Amino acid sequence: MHNYLQANQKRWDQLTIEHKNSEFYDLAGFKAGKDRLRSIELDELGDVAGKTLLHLQCHFGMDTLAWARRGAIVTGVDFSQKAITLAQELSQELAIPAHFYQSDIYELPNVLAGQFDIVFTSYGVLHGLPDLANWGKIIVHYLKPGGIFYIVEDHPFFRVFRAKPEGKFKAERSYFYKEEPQRIETRGSYATEDKGTATVAYVWDHSMGEIINSLVNAGLQIEFLHEFPYAARAKFPFMQQGKDGWWRLPPEQHGTIPFLFSLQARKQNE
Repeated sequence: MHNYLQANQKRWDQLTIEHKNSEFYDLAGFKAGKDRLRSIELDELGDVAGKTLLHLQCHFGMDTLAWARRGAIVTGVDFSQKAITLAQELSQELAIPAHFYQSDIYELPNVLAGQFDIVFTSYGVLHGLPDLANWGKIIVHYLKPGGIFYIVEDHPFFRVFRAKPEGKFKAERSYFYKEEPQRIETRGSYATEDKGTATVAYVWDHSMGEIINSLVNAGLQIEFLHEFPYAARAKFPFMQQGKDGWWRLPPEQHGTIPFLFSLQARKQNE
């Protein structure tokens, strides 16, 4: 397992370099004040001013700093040292107070102390985690009594499908968790398409039941689960972007499968 995670860490070190200059992340726009946060998390988390927020798997911190711009007292964590270094540089350059730590999620209690009002994570994070049971325990460890965990993430159901010719898709991957990860060789990423360096990634798929039970078994109470028929980027080449920025299947297929889910869970008062 260590070798898989080490390979993923190496990949994200490389992607940080490429993402910094990508149009997808639009770092120049962010520096000029453009918001990185999307309507789902903004509507559902609401006012975060004055609240402490821990952002797990924060990449190079743009969303973390976006929450800080809205008044949150933020801490970001990522396993890529290059990502954390860039996040720290952005925090200083933009004069946005934030703390950033380099750590694997599972080792975080050895690096970071304290508890938070909100633990947050989003968009493409779960398939990099081999063990959701311990993930749930880490979340509970960092929540204050009465604090909330919030995630908006790719829906595990759509990941079963692969695009086919003529605007079709077919179920080709398992919906359920397997201990042995999938090995994926790719050039670039979702932000750079095939323009980047060739890298190897190892990913694990997790069902919705596994996600929910990992949180419930850790001691959290689920407050809502929402599912959405659109995505933050084109998951299939024939998806279409609406005026609201979200990507959807063509009208005749819209609503057939979910692409995102959001979930909020609360730690009970002790």
